Amino acid sequence: MREPVIGMRPEERLRSCLGRFVTGVTVVTFDDGGHRHGITVNSFTSVSLEPPLVLVSVARSARSHEALRGRTFCVNVLGAEQEHVARAFAGGDGRVPPRWHATADPPRLDGVLAYVSCRPWRDYDGGDHTLFLGEVTGYAYRDGDALAYANSRFTTVAEPTFGHEYLI
Repeated sequence: MREPVIGMRPEERLRSCLGRFVTGVTVVTFDDGGHRHGITVNSFTSVSLEPPLVLVSVARSARSHEALRGRTFCVNVLGAEQEHVARAFAGGDGRVPPRWHATADPPRLDGVLAYVSCRPWRDYDGGDHTLFLGEVTGYAYRDGDALAYANSRFTTVAEPTFGHEYLI
């Protein structure tokens, strides 16, 4: 077992420990009166199938944090080839602009591995984050490898040749 680096602050050590958990990478998109926004989020999970609910955790320090509150939003699950999209919405260089779906409401990105459109359900205090729950109003997905994040870097989770249904 690797011990935390001496001299790191407790929150840095905890972040390093939690970073060992592989997560998918999403961009949450929404509109606030004619302006499209997006924020890269890797804290996304399903909550309930009845009613259909999902959760995203957004840092209070994020530029778009307050603008998201009370708005319909879309969780865009990124494919392995979309690292540039994740970086663009995380404050990266933006050399390759994201492609927006022309007519989607709430706004969503083109070419994503999956999307989940939501109307606001509840939001909860999560310390230095807010936990936004959305009720699913629409979704779609495609085949392909997923973009993932672990150990402070992007990686790929390959789509299996056969799904779990072939194991039973």
